[in-house]
Amino acid sequence: MLYDALIIGRGPAGISCAIYTVRANLKTAVIGKTNSALLKADKIENYYGFAEPVSGKKLLETGEKQAARLGAQIIEDEVVGIEKEKNFKITCTNGVYEARTVLIATGAPVIKAPVKNLEQFEGRGISYCTTCDGFFYRNKKVGVLGYTDYAVHEASELLPFTQDITLFTNAMPLNVSDNLKETLSRFRINTLKIKELYGAETLEGLTLEAGRQETLNGLFIAYGSASSISFALKMGIITDGKSIQANDRMETNIPGLFAAGDCTGIFKQVSVGVGQGAIASRQMIEIVRKMKKDG
Repeated sequence: MLYDALIIGRGPAGISCAIYTVRANLKTAVIGKTNSALLKADKIENYYGFAEPVSGKKLLETGEKQAARLGAQIIEDEVVGIEKEKNFKITCTNGVYEARTVLIATGAPVIKAPVKNLEQFEGRGISYCTTCDGFFYRNKKVGVLGYTDYAVHEASELLPFTQDITLFTNAMPLNVSDNLKETLSRFRINTLKIKELYGAETLEGLTLEAGRQETLNGLFIAYGSASSISFALKMGIITDGKSIQANDRMETNIPGLFAAGDCTGIFKQVSVGVGQGAIASRQMIEIVRKMKKDG
């Protein structure tokens, strides 16, 4: 089946784009697994239009329902490859799709940290976004789990809220750029292996392999790299090594192929992803209409 607009990724950027393309009468599909990082957000209160906090799960569900109601097809599948022929060929685990235009909105998947009980406390002391949740930890004791520039950046983002910050490397070698090494003096650094996280209803702390316990009010996960663009690299899309490079119209270096949201390395916020998805949709609509007009 040939789609006018095929969107890879079911997060805010992808769904926003789909809402615009389907309302412009483009045959639209959104493909992806239900694994958006937004699912881990227990409470969002910095997004326009919500007088009360909303969970990431609720926001995603509402967005998908809106797109589906308008006529977009939501497909639960994993994209494993993209090729450019006359049109784009998108290979998934369970099928192959064809499209005139494609938007990559895969987000920035978080590398799973090998720590026992991590999932148990997600949304209850475990967070993946300092910008989103740092506010809730004012003057509290927090940790950042990671060992790269990404982790140092996330720890720095917490400094306006608390000075009681420990960077836990989980026995990984600290791999930080020279220009960030001075920043390390602003946190405590713990290089021991973490045995497990503990707590009752919410996270209370962690136990190290050495047997010592560290109490914590919250732990922010910044493990490994902030982005994952492996299948995009196979197409020859220009990147900066971590993120897809797109211009102000969300165009990549491949005509008809766009990128939006966290995978572009921008300010990782729902509002920004939604806006980028809308911008990409405008260009996709123009391309498809021209293709159909020219035959």
